Amino acid sequence: MKKTFFLALVLLCSIQGISLAQNKLVSFNSPNIYYEGRVEFRKDAALLYWSGTSISISFKGTAISAILQDADTANYYNVIVDDKVVSKIHLGLDKRTFVLASGLSNGKHKLQLFKRTEWDKGTTMFYGFEVPQDTKLLPVPVAPKRKIEFYGNSITCGYAIEDEKTDSGIGYYENNYLTYAALTARHFNAQYSCISKSGIGIMLSWFPLIMPEIYDRINPQDSTSKWDFSRYTPDVVVVNLFQNDSWLVNKPEHAEFKHRFGTTKPSEEFIVNSYKNFITKIRAKYPKANIICALGSMDATKEGSPWPGYVDKAVAQLKDAKIKTHFFPFQNKYGHPRVDVQKAMADDLIQYIEKNIVW
Repeated sequence: MKKTFFLALVLLCSIQGISLAQNKLVSFNSPNIYYEGRVEFRKDAALLYWSGTSISISFKGTAISAILQDADTANYYNVIVDDKVVSKIHLGLDKRTFVLASGLSNGKHKLQLFKRTEWDKGTTMFYGFEVPQDTKLLPVPVAPKRKIEFYGNSITCGYAIEDEKTDSGIGYYENNYLTYAALTARHFNAQYSCISKSGIGIMLSWFPLIMPEIYDRINPQDSTSKWDFSRYTPDVVVVNLFQNDSWLVNKPEHAEFKHRFGTTKPSEEFIVNSYKNFITKIRAKYPKANIICALGSMDATKEGSPWPGYVDKAVAQLKDAKIKTHFFPFQNKYGHPRVDVQKAMADDLIQYIEKNIVW
């Protein structure tokens, strides 16, 4: 009996060895891998934080897997094969090999892993791809000439975008790929960078951090983790912030109101200057970029709201011809914008850019 068990174990190990021998590792730092978004490179893995960050590879073969691990259990990624979303994968705390595609035609293919969820869902460690031994890796395609970057809150993240019943912030329903931001980038065939977080503001947020404190980070939760802005210089920057500020300035009982303002509600001058100061920071990083100061489509742009006026005043005071405003109409349908509203926002922004921006 023991001899039979031993032979079975040897056979199993042999089969696993053959299976492993049939695959080869494409390390995370391979020149055949293309990244979009802010990525941190460590000794053994690439670290992904921000919504919309993606990993792409082109190859000639029939299958591909990825080795991934997460710091949490709330992150989801779209698997995109030949520009079509084929599945959604859910990461966890264990280091695993995920089969992304199999049974493909033995021809040229492009695969993209796209981060649906935002950084509070945990950091992702990407170690590399695994492909069959006979797979031919193809050179990274020439990156799109145009570049666009977004700074935003839950609207830009894609919070609850696929939740048809409630307005849930769990990672399962979040999908940055279908937001107005990602749709706009794909329309213009532009490289895409998205710096966003649900609940964030310029003056105060629903949590201690504000956008002026994290906009220049790779790891948004590490104040020493600074992004090198020379690595990515966008032609167009879209800032869609102030929605959370518009709520929180009227909540003196909130801990972050007390933290930022004490007991005194900020004046209009303070609000305008806060916005102007943040846009000045963006302009300093990107002296030649077109900057679109957007707002909406939630209730900060509803009829009678003063917040578009604050943005208008800040931009007027900056006296910069390449800084413009654009407001999305208030969509009073669901709470956070769902897929249809995000598509309408994208169409709106695309039309605005085509009419007003030369890039």
